[in-house]
Amino acid sequence: MTSWVPRLLPRNVRSLAASSENQRVEDGRRHQEAYGYFLPIQTRWQDNDQYGHVNNAVYYSYFDTIINHYLIRYCGLKTGLRTSPTVGFMVTNQCTFHTPVGFPQIPVAALAVDKVGRSSVHYRLALFPPKPAGDLPAVEHRDFSDGFFFGHPRLAQFAALACTTGSAVHVFVNPATGKPTGLPEDFRPGLLRLVTQLPNRIKDLEISSSWIMQVGPKANDTYLYKRHGTQRKERPQDRGRVE
Repeated sequence: MTSWVPRLLPRNVRSLAASSENQRVEDGRRHQEAYGYFLPIQTRWQDNDQYGHVNNAVYYSYFDTIINHYLIRYCGLKTGLRTSPTVGFMVTNQCTFHTPVGFPQIPVAALAVDKVGRSSVHYRLALFPPKPAGDLPAVEHRDFSDGFFFGHPRLAQFAALACTTGSAVHVFVNPATGKPTGLPEDFRPGLLRLVTQLPNRIKDLEISSSWIMQVGPKANDTYLYKRHGTQRKERPQDRGRVE
């Protein structure tokens, strides 16, 4: 009897590699060093749902808070439609939930900038819970009004891994016309201050690490190939193999 062993086709390997790469990026987003600015968020009684933790919709308001707080406090954003030459409209936002938080915890929201365009800003966001030490973090009033930047000793009071990560995109428009307009030049220094790279210290997942185990053309043949991050044109005799 001949045993049947499924072959792992190149497209399957590419799919698995892409999936693990997405996971690696998401893991990188959970670390404090992926962010530049932090703002404590006081959860409220009304934030909790019947399951006893903050409802998923509320996290978007936390992220909206830190974005606009930073723009107003450090970039000079004017929020009045009649007085500001430009206003920011949120066109995309997204959240990924890892672990819950709940009232009366005081997590810290985190902000970084992935890209500054002509009229748009792409944000990277996270929420870090207080460390499970029983006591709430000893945040001060000025932490809520000013926030703090990466490297501040206050960050030691919060978990190293984010409970929630997210992303958002602002498009800045002329309030009179509603059409996209260039970012004010005085915005850019504050935004560029938060352009940070994802930490490169996440372990690769086994399925897409530097080595891939693949079943070859014959049922009893197994090949071990090293991934080089490049592709070459596949020859007929190489179908089912990956380098």
